[in-house]
Amino acid sequence: MLRVPAPTAPVPTDGLWRHTCFEAFVAVGDEPAYREFNFSPSSAWAAYRFSSERQRDEGAEARERVLLRPPQVTLTPQAITLTVRVPATALPRSPAVLSLGLCAVIEEHDGRLSYWALHHPAAHADFHHRDGRTLRLAAPLS
Repeated sequence: MLRVPAPTAPVPTDGLWRHTCFEAFVAVGDEPAYREFNFSPSSAWAAYRFSSERQRDEGAEARERVLLRPPQVTLTPQAITLTVRVPATALPRSPAVLSLGLCAVIEEHDGRLSYWALHHPAAHADFHHRDGRTLRLAAPLS
């Protein structure tokens, strides 16, 4: 049985990956810099910037202050649906193609976590691995 975090204030929150949450990793093509967005069914969210794999760029985050709307959550006995809108201003700016990795951390009622992604490029789950960003989208126009 799925454990869903209780509703909270829709504010930026670190550590969402410790419980059920959904994540998107966004980069320009194969560039090493990328953005990470986390969304919890609780309505908490997080936005991070990385200069390369797991190298967080907190200076750029402080200058850019991303504000996201909380996810809209629909829970039924059969499904959980999160609808999120990430503004184009929060995405990497480029006329190129964006590479995305879409992922989820699922917490079961007993506290066990499982890690889901469109593609796991390594033997263990590593959402930050650039080869996990397999979805390609045309970059938004600026």
